[in-house]
Amino acid sequence: MDQKLLDIINKNIRPLLNRDGGDLQPLSFKDNVLTIAYQGACGCCPHAAMGTLKFIEKMLKEQYDPKITVKIA
Repeated sequence: MDQKLLDIINKNIRPLLNRDGGDLQPLSFKDNVLTIAYQGACGCCPHAAMGTLKFIEKMLKEQYDPKITVKIA
């Protein structure tokens, strides 16, 4: 996994999820597709599959690569 990508997740995304009792685990990154698994409160939240996922993808597009796609495992 790319270190810059992990740094953005750890410093900018994970703390926001942690505030609401959630987290994510990056599972794979191949062909500009990041596959994640939600954990904690995010794992059972209906908003995680839509709103939170789009927020994560938008943040990564802005800070990492405009061509990145994020999907849930």
